[in-house]
Parts: sequence; structure tokens; C-alpha cells
Amino acid sequence: MESWAFLTAILAIAAVAKNKALLIGVGFVMVIKLIPAFQPLLKTIQAQGINWGVTIISAAIMVPIATGEIGFKELVQVVKSPAGWIAIAMGILVAVLSSKGVGLLAQSPEMTVALVFGTIVGVVFLKGIAAGPVIASGMTYVILTVFNLVPTH
Repeated sequence: MESWAFLTAILAIAAVAKNKALLIGVGFVMVIKLIPAFQPLLKTIQAQGINWGVTIISAAIMVPIATGEIGFKELVQVVKSPAGWIAIAMGILVAVLSSKGVGLLAQSPEMTVALVFGTIVGVVFLKGIAAGPVIASGMTYVILTVFNLVPTH
């Protein structure tokens, strides 16, 4: 019963904030939870959902390459600029942080609760996008490491 109350509260917050992505996400999870035959799908989504999301985002990013809007010329152009090198560095940093974050979540799954709550707050109240829980876990890992607070189990 507690999970329904929590999901309903998130749904209400998403509705008030007019956040379509969160509304669809929470609504989808609630529908799956409502139908007993589909409930095993929740564990699959939990285990694979981030990978599916990253795959969809990756595909969306590749569309301008597929349509010819972006090619080697644009790549060479961006590498010539400081902003391009900063973007490359940030891409590398995010990839490394994400790998550390996945490790942290595997080691301390309870951290997921705080990351999800923080993501919801950021999406709803700060008009963010829920694209970074894994990155956030990587950043959390770095901060916890700096302060020697990494949980051990």
C-alpha cells in the first residue's frame, strides 16, 4: 500500500509541475503494477530500463548523422574549438562517472532511493530532465570517496 501512496504522490507532483515525461513514466509503472500478470515486468524494467533508455537516447543522437545533418566536416570543425574539447572531456568524464556510479549502486542499492528522490525534485521543481541518475550516482561516488564515506557491505 505504501508504494501506491508514494507513486500517487509522485504522479500528483508530476501533474502539478506539468512534467509529461515523469507523468508517463509513473503512469506506466502504475499500470504495470495494477495488472498482476505484468508485475514480473517491473523487475525487468528495474534491471534493464536504464540500458533501454541509454539505447533510445543513443539512437536519437545518431539520427542527425544518419540523415546527413552532421558528418566528419562538423566533427573536424568542433574539434578545432575550445568548446568542442570541453564537450569531449565532459563526455569522457560522464562515461567514467557513470561506470563508478553503477558500481556504487551495485554495492549500496539503498542509494537508489536518495538518487531517485533527488532526480524527482530536480525534474519537478527545477525543470530538469530525468536523464542522469547513473551520472548522479557517479558524482555521488566521487564525493563519497573524497570524504571517505563510501558505504561498505
